[in-house]
Amino acid sequence: MIIDSHCHLDFPDFAGDLGAVVERARAAGVERLITIGTKVAKAPGVVEIAERYDDVFFTVGTHPHEATGEGAEEFAAMRAFAKHPKCVGVGEAGLDYHYDDAPRDVASRVFRGQIGLARELDLPLVIHTRDADADMAAILTDEMGQGRFRAVLHCFTASRALAEAALDLGLMISFSGVVTFRKSEDLRAIARDVPLDRILVETDAPYLAPTPYRGRRNEPAFVVATAGVVAEARGIGLEELAAATRANTLRFFSRLPAALGTPH
Repeated sequence: MIIDSHCHLDFPDFAGDLGAVVERARAAGVERLITIGTKVAKAPGVVEIAERYDDVFFTVGTHPHEATGEGAEEFAAMRAFAKHPKCVGVGEAGLDYHYDDAPRDVASRVFRGQIGLARELDLPLVIHTRDADADMAAILTDEMGQGRFRAVLHCFTASRALAEAALDLGLMISFSGVVTFRKSEDLRAIARDVPLDRILVETDAPYLAPTPYRGRRNEPAFVVATAGVVAEARGIGLEELAAATRANTLRFFSRLPAALGTPH
């Protein structure tokens, strides 16, 4: 059994066949799906999906692309959604200097605000980082000095230096379908070297479908292909990698029930 630690089931790509997508995930051995919040105004839709399926859980937060959008810093609203029993984390928060959809000072402020919220609520933080390695490392180091918090660098595609900085701070690192791409040799080398108890796997569906599904809409069932490539890079079997990442995900997202149907 395996867990897709990061997908976006509320995105329009899944509007026509979400039930079938969830069923295919179950058939592939994906026992839990975490659908990730990107915008506070869209949180009710994420909640509705989590309430519809026993094996779907959610996070609430503001993606860096939305840092200048309405409600980006509505931390009171985030707190309210976080009280829901199926809310397992804060985010997706972070920095994105590739698109620079928000001024960097604003993005940094919104990111730091969500770090503070995760720390306050003792919930794990899901971090998006792209082309922002130096500032990301600096903010994480500074914020960790102000009080510890749990966090994962999701869909990791950054440098080995940022991976090492994150690991030194106690963070988790999550690998997506990008690790399966032909030109991702350096990323596979990082996946090989990250301690086994610090790795998560994800799809980031509907984006970044892994080989052999590239070019198709990604979906949670495909996380098995990503896990297989990470296992191969580490020289271990898929079952061992799946068991380790499952245990890591349950430990990191500590509100996830150990078994479905049990109290949180």
